[in-house]
Amino acid sequence: MATFARPENALKRAEELINVGQKQEALEALHGFITSRRYRAWTKTHEKILFKYVELCVEMRRGRHAKDGLIQYRGICQQVNIASIEEVIKYFMQLATEKAEQARNEAQALEEALDIDDLEADKRPEDLMLSYVSGEKGRDRSDRELVTPWFKFLWETYRTVLEILRNNSRLEALYAMTAHRAFQFCKQYKRTTEFRRLCEIIRNHLANLNKYRDQRDRPDLSAPESLQLYLDTRFEQLKVATELELWQEAFRSVEDIYGLMCMIKKTPKPPLMVVYYSKLLEIFWMSSSNLYHAYAWLKLFTLQKSFNKNLSQKDLQLIASCVVLAALSVPPYDLLHGASHLELENEKERSLRISNLIAFDVESKTENREMLSRSSLLLDLVSKGVLNCASHEIKDLYNILEHEVLPLDMALKVQPLLNKISSLGGKVASASSVPEVQLSRYVPCLEKLATLRLLQRVSQVYQSMTIDKLSKLVPFFDFSAVEKISVDAVKNNFLAMKLDYSKGSIFFGKKSLESEGLRDHLSSFSESLCKARTMIYPPPKGVSKLGEAVPDLVELVEKEHKKLLARKSLIEKRKEEQERHLLEIEREEEAKRLKLQKITEEAEKKRLASEFEQMKNQRILREIEERELEEAQALLQEAEKRGKKKGKKPVLEGEKISKKVLMELALSEQIREKQEMEKKIQKLAKTMDYLERAKREEAAPVIEAEFQNRLREEEALYELEKQQETEQSRKRHTGDLEEKKRLGRMLECKKLFEERILNRRRAEYNQLKEERDARFNQMIRSRHLERETRRKILFYLRNEDQRQKRLREEEEARKREEMERRKKEEAERKAKLDEIAEKQRARERELEEREKKRRDEILGRVPAIPSRFEPPATAPAVEPPPVSPAVAAQTAAPAPARTKYIPPSRKVAAAAAADSGPSRMDGDRPPPAGDRDRWRPSSFSSGSGGSRTSWPSSRDRDRR
Repeated sequence: MATFARPENALKRAEELINVGQKQEALEALHGFITSRRYRAWTKTHEKILFKYVELCVEMRRGRHAKDGLIQYRGICQQVNIASIEEVIKYFMQLATEKAEQARNEAQALEEALDIDDLEADKRPEDLMLSYVSGEKGRDRSDRELVTPWFKFLWETYRTVLEILRNNSRLEALYAMTAHRAFQFCKQYKRTTEFRRLCEIIRNHLANLNKYRDQRDRPDLSAPESLQLYLDTRFEQLKVATELELWQEAFRSVEDIYGLMCMIKKTPKPPLMVVYYSKLLEIFWMSSSNLYHAYAWLKLFTLQKSFNKNLSQKDLQLIASCVVLAALSVPPYDLLHGASHLELENEKERSLRISNLIAFDVESKTENREMLSRSSLLLDLVSKGVLNCASHEIKDLYNILEHEVLPLDMALKVQPLLNKISSLGGKVASASSVPEVQLSRYVPCLEKLATLRLLQRVSQVYQSMTIDKLSKLVPFFDFSAVEKISVDAVKNNFLAMKLDYSKGSIFFGKKSLESEGLRDHLSSFSESLCKARTMIYPPPKGVSKLGEAVPDLVELVEKEHKKLLARKSLIEKRKEEQERHLLEIEREEEAKRLKLQKITEEAEKKRLASEFEQMKNQRILREIEERELEEAQALLQEAEKRGKKKGKKPVLEGEKISKKVLMELALSEQIREKQEMEKKIQKLAKTMDYLERAKREEAAPVIEAEFQNRLREEEALYELEKQQETEQSRKRHTGDLEEKKRLGRMLECKKLFEERILNRRRAEYNQLKEERDARFNQMIRSRHLERETRRKILFYLRNEDQRQKRLREEEEARKREEMERRKKEEAERKAKLDEIAEKQRARERELEEREKKRRDEILGRVPAIPSRFEPPATAPAVEPPPVSPAVAAQTAAPAPARTKYIPPSRKVAAAAAADSGPSRMDGDRPPPAGDRDRWRPSSFSSGSGGSRTSWPSSRDRDRR
């Protein structure tokens, strides 16, 4: 960091760096100067440096540098010249605002300007590519590139200035002005998010002001000027919040105003209160809080009537009409009917909070506040004369809705009054703070109230009514809307009615009827059952009183016995519980005793440790005292030796003198010796003074004579040098004249040479200029051709990409179609194979049936011989698993014979023949006798000749 001897040097250095284009270095140099501790005394140059510094910060958008510099400058001029920091901050905000407005104007001009190179083209390729890629319009891009950075810097500027000026009593006016300008910035550019942050910042500043009350230069809110500034800021915040339609933030602003006045225990002036209630009624209307909206209108009416002397009768009538209509717009039933206790408590707390805001009584207690309600509001309208100030239509409407009894013509009376009211309204001329009055916005609420009153009056007069008749009585809504209104009224215990669509009727009843029936229906049912039992089983007659009492006595004895047993068990349990409780108490006491013993032991250990440490410290102190005593004795001995040398009396009782006393004695001795030495020096100085004065008195005449001699010698030398200089000047002048005459002859030649040189250089310049123009024209043509070539290449590449994409899509579509065709062919082929296999299996089953039938015919009436490999008859047939036709054919086909082929269709018959008779290998060999006797009946074995000849022949026939 560079150091400067004076502030002017720093300013000069920064200007030099700015002139050569090094703004960053200039900013760093000024920042180093401002933050340096060497230049803390304020001067006028400091203010000039700050002006230059904030100019650089704004131009380069360096918000953090600006904040650091302003904080340092505030410390420099806080106690000297507070007006200087105000001027610097105003200049800073002015520059930031001008830059933001300039950027906005440039963005608008850029959007409107015609910047087209080729007049035949609508848009440049760069603009088309940007629009395709970003999806933004030209105005959006220009705002994002030019306007948004400067708006961010302006917002950061307001935040920085508020942070610097906060909680400073000397800068309150500038703080309020900055807050107002920030509010206007948010309002002008519709910056809702920044407005919320700004309100939170101001709210935190006030909270910190109340939290840290020991700050220096803290604003005093009890002072009228400070309080007025803070109130103006909060009211401006409230106005901007309502204009931006930030109703939640507006309500928080109302709470801020009320909290500020509660801290001061004062009430604002009536004009401010008019603004307060005007904004408050708008907030309550937007939040559908009609009751609080009506109370705000009532407070506003009271203020205008009491303090506005210029209020005309027409304006007073209009405000009173608004109050009455707002009160009538409140629903006539409690919306929290049937709510939980927690909801009721929350609503009560909320109502008390809002009633404090409406009443604006900063000294009353919360517990003394009455709950706001519609009935109390209507009583206030009558007692305060608001109803008398309203118009005739409003009075008639109030009487009809609140006091009319006949329900059939109620709607006919209300409808024309509502039509007249909807046309009333306008601006209150004599009260500028009151918002424009529009009575038509209360008409929907009044129509709903009229419908509720009509239903209430009808339920009091009629027990039932048809739906069509009720629809005719209510011309404001169709029946679906009337049904919704009636459902809400029944839900909130305002009406008791039922709809029966099957009969097309409405049935009215008392509100307490259903609840009483539900409360007593069990007891009524019990009484009815007792009466029925008595009638079915009457009590026997003629029985003595003793006989009647004996069964009851037995039951009573049993009950008493059970009670005694239960009491005994209860006493035993209580004894056990008491014993267990005593045991627990003993355990707790034992645990406490052990804990106390442990604490005592630890305390004893700590005491012993502290005593040991104390003894150790005492020993160390004793050793230190002994050492100091030895040093004191040594110093005493040295003092005695020094006193003996000077012939002074030695110090007595050395053993009782401490080191401190000896040090004081030595110090006093040194002071005494120093004083003696100073006296000697003064005496010597006086002697030297006398000697020096005598010497100068003797030397004065000699010096004067020598001075006169030297003066005469210098005068003679001066005259000699003057004559020599005159002669030399005369000679130089003569030589110069001769030289001038000699050079005058060459003047014409010099002019000719100069003209020739100028002509040659002019020709060279013209030639170079023509070459440069030609080169520039060539470059322009080449760049134009290059741009055209680039456009064609981009067009070709774009078309080529589209063609490649289209080919890829066609190829993919062709592949998908080919794959689908293959899948379809495969499915068809598989279906054909399955069909062929099914036909093959059907043919084989048919052949098997035929073979079985033929074999039964050949065997005749001979009973079938069971095979040893056949399963028993009772066993269920096991179905083979399904296989494919190819696998079934391979499995079912027998192994090829030596020289004879067996077709697949004969595989079942061949297998059956192999199971029932001998194999082909031993077909010529007769079976053993035991086998014949075992497997064949006697009739079959007796006729073996015919049978043996017929069986192989049948097998041969089958094979053939």
